[in-house]
Amino acid sequence: MPRLLGLDPGLGTTGWGLIQADGNRLSHIANGQLKTDTAAPLPDRLAELARQLETLIAEHAPKAAAVEEVFVNKNPQSTLKLGQARGVVLMCAARAGMAVGEYAPTLVKKAVVGTGGAEKAQVRAMVSRLLPGAKIAGPDAADALAVAITHAHHLASARRIA
Repeated sequence: MPRLLGLDPGLGTTGWGLIQADGNRLSHIANGQLKTDTAAPLPDRLAELARQLETLIAEHAPKAAAVEEVFVNKNPQSTLKLGQARGVVLMCAARAGMAVGEYAPTLVKKAVVGTGGAEKAQVRAMVSRLLPGAKIAGPDAADALAVAITHAHHLASARRIA
């Protein structure tokens, strides 16, 4: 029964969600948000994100990770910062020896809610339904749990095909 870590990267807040997947049965382990100081210089924020994520991975020992892909914001600076945070997240997961799945936001929404145009509130509601009893730490954590659920479904499908 693999532990899967879902990650919703962000420079200010990176959401994370850890689930256990046993075939189609999913159970919630933990979730939360990693935050960096908005007043700190960019390199320090990226280093702090890496430190927090490395601690999280060491503490929970997930077997695989899944990361939401970058969407393009109207503000190019925001997109660049998101991309840099995403790079840190991918690097930390790879350094820990985990295989990493990457999913577009629309695919995650479709996998969890049934439509790629779902609102954040709909995603959170479905995550709560799929992982009963989970106390979700915020919208970024809900998105990260949705990414983990999407990855679990894709892994289960791949096993059935094989």
